[in-house]
Amino acid sequence: MSTKDQFFSHIEKGYTTKGDFITVGAAMLDGEAVTNAHVKIPLKTLNRHGLIAGATGTGKTKTLQVLAENLSEKGIPVLLMDLKGDLSGIAQASPGHPKIDERHAKIGLPFEAKGFPVEILSLSEQDGVKLRATVSEFGPTLLSRILDLSETQEGIVAVVFKYCDDNKLPLLDLKDFKKVLQYATGSGKAEFTKEYGRISTSSTGTILRKIIELEQQGADLFFGEKSFEVDDLTRIDTNGKGYINIIRLTDIQDRPKLFSTFMLSLLAEIYSTFPEQGDSDRPELILFIDEAHLIFKEASKALLDQIESIVKLIRSKGIGLYFVTQNPTDVPNEVLSQLGLKVQHALRAFTARDRKAIKLTAENYPESEFYNTKEVLTSLGIGEALVSALDEKGRPTPLAATLLRAPMSRMDVLTDNELESVIKSSKLVKKYGEIIDRESAYEILNEKIEKAEKAAEVEKAKPKARRTSTRKSTRQNPVIKVLTSATFIRGVLGVLKKVLR
Repeated sequence: MSTKDQFFSHIEKGYTTKGDFITVGAAMLDGEAVTNAHVKIPLKTLNRHGLIAGATGTGKTKTLQVLAENLSEKGIPVLLMDLKGDLSGIAQASPGHPKIDERHAKIGLPFEAKGFPVEILSLSEQDGVKLRATVSEFGPTLLSRILDLSETQEGIVAVVFKYCDDNKLPLLDLKDFKKVLQYATGSGKAEFTKEYGRISTSSTGTILRKIIELEQQGADLFFGEKSFEVDDLTRIDTNGKGYINIIRLTDIQDRPKLFSTFMLSLLAEIYSTFPEQGDSDRPELILFIDEAHLIFKEASKALLDQIESIVKLIRSKGIGLYFVTQNPTDVPNEVLSQLGLKVQHALRAFTARDRKAIKLTAENYPESEFYNTKEVLTSLGIGEALVSALDEKGRPTPLAATLLRAPMSRMDVLTDNELESVIKSSKLVKKYGEIIDRESAYEILNEKIEKAEKAAEVEKAKPKARRTSTRKSTRQNPVIKVLTSATFIRGVLGVLKKVLR
């Protein structure tokens, strides 16, 4: 048997599945695709998370697009983070190209151009479905970790939430939370001290400064109502395709705090809301987190612990997380070790640091008798990648340098008119378009403070009025003046002395 035949048999055996799957391309040997040596990812293991990595310009975004399309085709909804603004074209079919036909002939797959159901979401003032959450929904622990608070400060946040629960004060947006903090060390200090103990002014000052820092990154647009319901991410269209939900993040690339705040709150909400799936045959939802280093770069130790915990637990809810970044070293080892599917595009060795990163990356992949992994990592072309997945029994599949299939949808952005059409036809835009600012902690406490101040003024005015009234009546009554004069009293005392003698 020739080496090529041995390789074909090796790939075919390693990627055979009993259940449903998606095909990402064909395995390559000596730099050439082996037709029909298909690299398949079982749907059953897609909730085991994954990584798409590689240098700029090697095709990571197109790989993300391919996976999202094929998941949608199987009726699995997807959530994409679009930081570069080049994913909206998924809504339109590819115009096709002779090079695409040539690529698919090598892979052994027919090419069919298709558009997919798309929902455009927004964290900022850009058009789309508005993503919001209330401060109460975050809870004291998550909010404290996002703000990177000390243990003492975290305790104060917990007290604030308890006070609001006890007094039925809704914490909807950041101005609510700031108002309660100010009240706790201001006009409500006595009330707080009596019920919950003394609260340090310096600690509340630090918390306030960190909230203002978050506000400056645009978080005031995110916190509030109407809260986004995560079930709306799992919609299927009338043709049985899963919706591809695209969050436009092009205008918040320089605000990683807001990005990581949103991501962590979303994951926490999904985890608390979705039912346990157990070992199901297909995922409920797949999330692709592009430019993943933005989450980890700004994350505190507490925040990293929270992310690691969610990554470990959320797969039981049928949720798959896929991190997209330039280098696997951008993702902490604790998270990297939880990832089942790895799609590694080319890495470039320009410096000693790059060579070290390539060596570390190569060690993350299974050994192969057909590849020198370190050499392959630097020789892959655009649209080619090393793939390692999990089979249906959870075992690593054979390492495959893969010629990846082309996206079925447009590899470019929508025009302004096309984007407007998608947004106008959205049911969710109408559902979440209205900003609600109902009475909450801010308004209730302002009213309470105002009433207290008026009551204090009235009380202060009462004794002053009585004293003034007494003095006025004394001046106006001459009889009282005579009776209380010293001369009159001395005269009365003289008369009494004479009588007693």
